[in-house]
Amino acid sequence: MACVEKLKVLRENLEEIQQLCQDALEDAVLMGCDESQFKQVLTNLVRQLDNPYREEPE
Repeated sequence: MACVEKLKVLRENLEEIQQLCQDALEDAVLMGCDESQFKQVLTNLVRQLDNPYREEPE
């Protein structure tokens, strides 16, 4: 896959993630959740992501 194609895929993925997070934030606020608390939950979700391709140290 060419570098330009990789960047396009990454950009599209990030745009999708941003829209999903925006929609979820709007839903949470409409349901009465605290905005800053919800954003903290999203931050924690990102921190918990695991890279399955990480090479283990030898």
